[in-house]
Amino acid sequence: MKLIIGILFISVFSISIHAQTFVDSIQKLDEVVLSDVKLKRYATGYKVTVLSDSILKKNNTSLTDVLRFNSNIYLKENGYGMVSSPSFRGTNASQTAVVWNGININSQLNGQTDFNTVSTSNYNAIAIRSGGGSVQYGSGAIGGSIHLNNELKFYSHAENRLKLAYGSFNTKQIALNSSFGNNLWTATIGAAYNHSDNDYKFLGTNMKNENAAFDNLDLNFNLGYVVSKKDVLKLYHQNFKSDREFSSTLVAPSDSKYISKDYRTMLEWVRISGSVSSKLKAVNLLEEFKYFENKNSSNFSKGKANTWLFKYNFNYKFSETLELNAISDYSYITARGNSFSNPKRNAFSVTTILSHRPLPKLQYALSVRQDVISNFKSPLVYSVDASFKATKHYTLKINASKNYRVPTFNDLYWQPGGNLDLKPESSFQIDLGQEVFVKDFNFSLNGFYIKSSDLIQWRPNSSLGYWNPVNIANADHYGIEFGLDVNKKINKHSLNLNSNYSYTIARDLDKAQDLFYVPTHKANAAVSYNYKFFTMFYQHLYNGEVTIIGDELKGFDVGNLGLSYAFNANNSWEYILDFKLNNLYNVYYENVSLRPMPNRNFTIQLTFKF
Repeated sequence: MKLIIGILFISVFSISIHAQTFVDSIQKLDEVVLSDVKLKRYATGYKVTVLSDSILKKNNTSLTDVLRFNSNIYLKENGYGMVSSPSFRGTNASQTAVVWNGININSQLNGQTDFNTVSTSNYNAIAIRSGGGSVQYGSGAIGGSIHLNNELKFYSHAENRLKLAYGSFNTKQIALNSSFGNNLWTATIGAAYNHSDNDYKFLGTNMKNENAAFDNLDLNFNLGYVVSKKDVLKLYHQNFKSDREFSSTLVAPSDSKYISKDYRTMLEWVRISGSVSSKLKAVNLLEEFKYFENKNSSNFSKGKANTWLFKYNFNYKFSETLELNAISDYSYITARGNSFSNPKRNAFSVTTILSHRPLPKLQYALSVRQDVISNFKSPLVYSVDASFKATKHYTLKINASKNYRVPTFNDLYWQPGGNLDLKPESSFQIDLGQEVFVKDFNFSLNGFYIKSSDLIQWRPNSSLGYWNPVNIANADHYGIEFGLDVNKKINKHSLNLNSNYSYTIARDLDKAQDLFYVPTHKANAAVSYNYKFFTMFYQHLYNGEVTIIGDELKGFDVGNLGLSYAFNANNSWEYILDFKLNNLYNVYYENVSLRPMPNRNFTIQLTFKF
């Protein structure tokens, strides 16, 4: 990889003096040199929410904070900064796909992504795609998918941003982002470090959050190079390291610690020639962890998974209204660890997507995917989606799909407990949505239904004397989602309102009971006011009651208040001072039973743009 980077940089700087030669051709390649995932293009009948840069700045520590206050997704967090897993439309954590620049990065070990190991500082765009997406994004995209994208800008520019922050519980943050390049090449570099003692008090008790400190380091490097009038070469690389103590609960102390590392590298070749375009990706994903039952001991358990992925995307545009997209990919996955031997997996898939716009106001897509995976049979999955723009201000959307999730290495090979007889989880979902756009007013309303079967659950086995996974549960998920955005500007005053509400029912049909940790009601709202260089915002989150084992976890309301002022805003150097008060009302609340979240706390941040 070092050799590849060296060759690319030598090529870039040796040819940069000829940048203007390809100016016209680069403009034609605009479609491929920005975000890798053109969600709007292949999700015409789906609900897609793009989180703006202003939203990301309000919650810039972790993906958990961003989604909790700006989406319909419920985040089950084992104390602040600890393991965080999503419930998207009532599905479990392994049924939400996280997609990095077009590649599904859910763990091969447990099938999930810990949202507290994803820093938002080094991404230009984060998008939420609601509804089943297994056809395009593979295993686990049942409830929806979260997309993390790095944009590459092919024009002459040099942009730098440095953030320094300090807050309660000795929380320290530093992040540096740079983007530079011209019409021929471009690069982005990002580094973000976050530390916290995280020793907040448990309100109403004489206890505090012990053994909860964490350190996160995220390094990101991306490079794009125009090889010819038809070809673009792109390189993406990310390192993330997390060193976390696992906090105590109200009833049990803890001395454990967990160190995890993720390395992601992708080399992509994009070619456009007339009505034909193609993308070839070579990807390496490496994840590893060490778990210390006693952080002061040198004894630990460990696990590691290494994925090599090759993906080819061929697109043929028959006309301005009809195009065909064919995708094939092959992956080879190996793992090692104390709790399993050395499992291997070969997987090959073929996907076909037909997109058609028969009328100016009507567009639809048909998709089908077949996987061939070693050791078990994978189902054929498909999807259909459509949108109809009935009027200038009103659009009707619908999508339906069959989706799946393959058993993970832990499910199959964990010792003791792995079950080689597991079948893939499968589901069918349908979603009907409406969108209204009237000047400064955007409104969306979606109704959804998901029927899942062969859900994999780890359960105690009395005859074996330990827990093991089995295909046992069938579940129904249904509900509605509501979104409202209002943006009003009068002279130098601007007012913005963003809000979401979801009503979700998720039932285990075999046990005739609600699924655990799925709030029936969840709502959030953010209102911000801006005048010249001054901004003030307020965020509010309501999370309803959730069912837990043998009980219910109470609902809660949490509010945050923020102030911001930009100095020297009209010059090349800009300084922005931010102050944020979290949990404004000092509310006691839990996302997971017996694990209290922080009391009232503050963050002060200084940002330099140059």
